[in-house]
Amino acid sequence: MKLTNRLIEAMSGPGPGSTAKAKEVSDSVVTGLRIICSAGTAQRKFFYFHYTFHGKRDKLKIGEFPAIGIEQARKQALAWRAAIDEEINPKEQRDHVRAMPTFSEYAMEKYLPYAKQHKSSWDMDESKLRLHLIPKFGSRRISDIALPDVEMYLGQIKSSHSPSTANRHLALLSKMFKLALSWKHIKHNPCLGIAKFKEPAGRTDSLSAEDLKKMLKAMDNEPNKQAVGALRLLLLTGTRREEALQSRWEHIDLDNARWFLPKTKNGKTRHVVLNPEAVELLRNHPRISGNPWVFPGRDPSRPLNNPRKAFTRILDAAGLPHLRIHSLRHVFASFAVSSGASLYQVQQLLGHASPNMTQRYAHLADDVLRQASSSVSSIYSQAKAGAEASSGA
Repeated sequence: MKLTNRLIEAMSGPGPGSTAKAKEVSDSVVTGLRIICSAGTAQRKFFYFHYTFHGKRDKLKIGEFPAIGIEQARKQALAWRAAIDEEINPKEQRDHVRAMPTFSEYAMEKYLPYAKQHKSSWDMDESKLRLHLIPKFGSRRISDIALPDVEMYLGQIKSSHSPSTANRHLALLSKMFKLALSWKHIKHNPCLGIAKFKEPAGRTDSLSAEDLKKMLKAMDNEPNKQAVGALRLLLLTGTRREEALQSRWEHIDLDNARWFLPKTKNGKTRHVVLNPEAVELLRNHPRISGNPWVFPGRDPSRPLNNPRKAFTRILDAAGLPHLRIHSLRHVFASFAVSSGASLYQVQQLLGHASPNMTQRYAHLADDVLRQASSSVSSIYSQAKAGAEASSGA
């Protein structure tokens, strides 16, 4: 019969004396849709969808009446019927959806274990996930997250943080969904087609020679000598913070003034040329017998974790504005370019994989070129004056 909510509500199970456990009525509107009313006093009523797939008969429970009405039941039955027409078994499709992990489950059980094995910066991914992404998407199944959801989230991060931060979040989400796609958790990447935000020019925090003098004087009075040693090495080499903190004595060759980095940010190895001040710093830096770390932490078995607090005290004592530790890398590069080093040389010194990162110091290179051009101008002026004097004579 053509089922209605009123008919279903009035429907009763098998009568007294019947051996049937339930009464079943088929809907005449949608083939395969049935309502089943149980026997006994409970009289519970459930919608089922019966179908045949590749010659095999099967059924799926839709839900209980009246929580689900006839129109909702028909809609679900028609969706499953459409899946069958596309050669998709609706039971397998439903089981796949039920097995679909939530974003939180996927992040913690699938992605992070992968990142720990393949990324040196996995801890930064863990921080983004813990502080932002899981609170936002954690309970949602990853297959339910669509492009508009990602775009809205990135817009919020851009407003609360910066375009650069939003782009880092986009890169993380894109990688996560790309892996989910290859692992057959989802059928498409919701990040495809999302353009990056335009980022401002990279920061090139620097110090004047007078500022550097104040900083070095404040370092002399800082009690945390391990932190001071690490900060001085960053100033003298332009290496990244973790490269300095993870440095081991076995990788430092003071006789040849070379420092081997077994693993850099881009995953490659490289050698750092040590200048005389860096060599002297490392020669005079105290060693703990049997300890491999150049800068051991409070727990000598582990390297120094983060000299941020010591750096803040140094800046305060020197009366300097607060800088990031990463700014010491910019200080090194700025002094190198101002002293006449080419951008190519600075790229090699910093270990940049691409010259694009080094272009931020191009304006300093222009100043060096301007000074060189001014020297030619001075010679020209002197020659011109001499020529004019000769002509006058």
